[in-house]
Amino acid sequence: MSAAEAATQAAAASQVEVRDAVGNLLADGDKVTLVKDLPVKGAGMTLKRGTVIRSIRLTGDPQEIDCRHESIRGLVLRAEFVRKV
Repeated sequence: MSAAEAATQAAAASQVEVRDAVGNLLADGDKVTLVKDLPVKGAGMTLKRGTVIRSIRLTGDPQEIDCRHESIRGLVLRAEFVRKV
């Protein structure tokens, strides 16, 4: 095995698979929708079911995604509460 193949395999092994509520694989930049109403701590509001979140970013945790909403900055959602659009 060459060094390039070994580096490719190591990079693939270090990537974390993040799956949504129905099992779809999520990637950076995907668009997701909420599958249930979620109260947002510190913001005093609730994100309603069906709200579309654009341009998600994956974190190192397989259960969390980082995203932005027009009224909330620095929003982190659990992958089990979203579905890929």
